[in-house]
Amino acid sequence: MNRLRIIFMGTPEFAVPSLEILIQNQLNVVAVITAPDKPQGRGQKLVPSPVKLCALHHQLPVLQPTNLKSSQFLEELKSYQANLQIVVAFRMLPEAVWSMPALGTFNLHASLLPQYRGAAPINWAIINGEKETGVTTFFLKHEIDTGSIIFQQREPIFDSDDAGTLYDRLMKKGASLVLKTVRAIESGSYPNEPQPAFAEVNHAPKIFKETCEINWTLSVSQIINFVRGLSPYPGAWTRLQDKIYKIYKVSPVPDASQSTPGSHWKTDHKTYLHVRAANGWVSIDEFQPEGKKRMTLAEFFRGNKL
Repeated sequence: MNRLRIIFMGTPEFAVPSLEILIQNQLNVVAVITAPDKPQGRGQKLVPSPVKLCALHHQLPVLQPTNLKSSQFLEELKSYQANLQIVVAFRMLPEAVWSMPALGTFNLHASLLPQYRGAAPINWAIINGEKETGVTTFFLKHEIDTGSIIFQQREPIFDSDDAGTLYDRLMKKGASLVLKTVRAIESGSYPNEPQPAFAEVNHAPKIFKETCEINWTLSVSQIINFVRGLSPYPGAWTRLQDKIYKIYKVSPVPDASQSTPGSHWKTDHKTYLHVRAANGWVSIDEFQPEGKKRMTLAEFFRGNKL
């Protein structure tokens, strides 16, 4: 059996455990492809991606192309003679890249495909009130997130979860699934099944700042799920007294009083801040006022009033 020659592609923290588990298991990662360094902070200092830092720590060659279709990059990629490519949280690949290895290119996606195809599957699963999600490895093809499935693993979504806690669990579970997938491909025996056709498929489009504004005409449970699904990042937000507040944690309030959703809120300036939703009241428990750090309501009220 010829040893696999693997190229790994990824950028954020989510991809790091997948790269680490391949290295720990002495799989032959011949190069790593990640995004170019990005300027950050006041000084706009160039900062490498988490995947680049991991690759450099393990003394792996790193490629940071700005154009995945350039002939120079394609020639360099070809020079590594990889027969398998693995993609975890990277950008869309042109066919010239994903079709290059003899054994193909597989992707790790943080949902149970075909559900939640798109850029933000973890966020949307919580926003939509799902009780279960998971991770999927699948082979890349033309249409995004539609390739044939190799393996899937399920993961419950708890009422206490937000996008951050679920992200952490799926990141670790995904790494194990990547290793399982590589081992199966290495053995020459692995599933390669078309995605099932569901009557209704939920999508997970990219999330933008304007789509993070809380709609107070929704029900209490919908608002709670919306906030959970965007916490800690990018963060749901609302306006109070013409200022923007990021909202990280909310809870239901047993209050039967009526008023117009979103237009009415109440507080004693010491212990609570309640906002009216469509069918009840929502307590804001953790938030971030404009220009300040994230804090609990009690911390805010020690030196501030609304």
